[in-house]
Amino acid sequence: MHVVIVGSGIAGLTAAIRASAVHDVTLVTKGALADSATAYAQGGVAVALGADDSPALHQADTHVAAAGSADVRAVEVLCTDGPARVRDLLALGVPFDRSTDPSALDRYGDDLARGREAAHGRWRVVHADGDATGAAIERTLIDALHRQHVTILERTCLTDLVVRDGTVVGIDVLDLLGEPRRIDADAVVIASGGAGHLYRETTNPLVATGDGVAAAWRAGAVVADLEFVQFHPTRLAVPDGGLVSEAVRGEGAVLRDARGRRFMTSVHPDAELAPRDVVARGIAAAVRDQGGAPVLLDATGLGADFLTGRFPGLTRATRAAGFDWTRQGVPVSPAAHYSMGGIATDAEGRTSLPGLLAIGEAACTGVHGANRLASNSLLEGLVFAVRAADAVAGPRPGLLRLRGNADLRVTSVPRAADVIRASPHLLGRHAAPQAPQRAGTGRRGPSQAWPGGPDHRDGSTDVRQAVQAVMTDRVGLLRDATGLASARRELDALTAPATGGVREHEDRALLDLARLVALAAETRTESRGAHARTDHPDTDPAAPASYAWVAETVTRHIAVPQEVPA
Repeated sequence: MHVVIVGSGIAGLTAAIRASAVHDVTLVTKGALADSATAYAQGGVAVALGADDSPALHQADTHVAAAGSADVRAVEVLCTDGPARVRDLLALGVPFDRSTDPSALDRYGDDLARGREAAHGRWRVVHADGDATGAAIERTLIDALHRQHVTILERTCLTDLVVRDGTVVGIDVLDLLGEPRRIDADAVVIASGGAGHLYRETTNPLVATGDGVAAAWRAGAVVADLEFVQFHPTRLAVPDGGLVSEAVRGEGAVLRDARGRRFMTSVHPDAELAPRDVVARGIAAAVRDQGGAPVLLDATGLGADFLTGRFPGLTRATRAAGFDWTRQGVPVSPAAHYSMGGIATDAEGRTSLPGLLAIGEAACTGVHGANRLASNSLLEGLVFAVRAADAVAGPRPGLLRLRGNADLRVTSVPRAADVIRASPHLLGRHAAPQAPQRAGTGRRGPSQAWPGGPDHRDGSTDVRQAVQAVMTDRVGLLRDATGLASARRELDALTAPATGGVREHEDRALLDLARLVALAAETRTESRGAHARTDHPDTDPAAPASYAWVAETVTRHIAVPQEVPA
């Protein structure tokens, strides 16, 4: 059978390698093959490999971080399958760092170097090249992919899924030259990542615009948990600043306010190693209390030799930003980082639409609940990619447990049909007063222009600026009923192009998802994990673990050129 996989991060690459052993596989990716969030993952892979650890302990930590909302079965799968999947990476040649401590072999049963991150009860985060784990994994997987019989279509942008008689049978794309094409498929696997560019400040690469999730929703797939957006606590608070790994705090770095006070000790018993949502809100409160000045991440106590050896990439990045973090604290602030929600799937990646599977950040298995445990994302990509690749040709169960729940409550939502231009008066209100900035302040995208659409570095469109302004100001780290109602009104007044180049399709995806995230956030009238309502600060034990959504049927007539072979 012909399997089309959309996305080239750890999930997409792993699925393509696995599925290519028995299927005809085409891998489609919007940028170059290495342009994904995986390449920027610093901390590592959380996995219970050590003799002092166990999958049960890893499961317990995952549930605590998830604020009681994770699916038990999905978490069990993640933590029990995880060790085998990391051993697969070792067998492929991923150069995980090794410990020179002679006691490590006795403690762990192997010589793998391990870090500890927030909310982990054990040192279980294995890493490579110090703080460049994702890049090392990405390189190894790409090398392995090139040894398989896989058709690779780079700079090819998903625009919509093709649905026939209720089954997904292919995808519509813009190809390398910006021409619309259709690729037939017996199964489509969405592994296109998240939508960090819903917000002005994000740690995500420029390609993270939610294309796959939005296309699945427009096609009629159920999506869930969209209100749960994780803000990483420590992004370097300078223009275009990148992520500062949680592993730095795991090694002993602390957060200080403008007076030099270590403030997280009064916020949570675990201080800097509290769950990410807690630390991010703690930083936001400190910034508010000191008139908007950023807090400082102080790693000076770790010593210059340790910092440069353990975190060589971050040492270069902080130095490039004008800081010597071996001698001074560096300014940090929260930024949009990860979507716990996405296309609702079962533990094998199957969605509500036959012929469609989803994995990685684009999927919602329920494994992260309301807040993802640090360094579980790379492991999730590995584990569920293998399960989806193995299930892609299997029989579809009569009872599908989406997000672990056979009785998931799903609400239908009207969706716009073909839309045109954004409302000028709203765009003027949100447009940046200065010259257009680069598209988001997160990671860099491809270094060369793409004939199929504008170079992603050229600047934000008016639609995107408007969406990012509304989402950042009203659907961000802290939310309330007034702001959410205003956000929904303003987002509903915006429209995005139905056709055009890559940029226009990205803007359509961002607007679709912004409306859904705002709706989900307004619906959940409690605070839970990454979803914090200042008007409902407590968690409601009676509230459902998950809210799910599906698009109302809208008849659309879209001209598509002739079909082309994959």
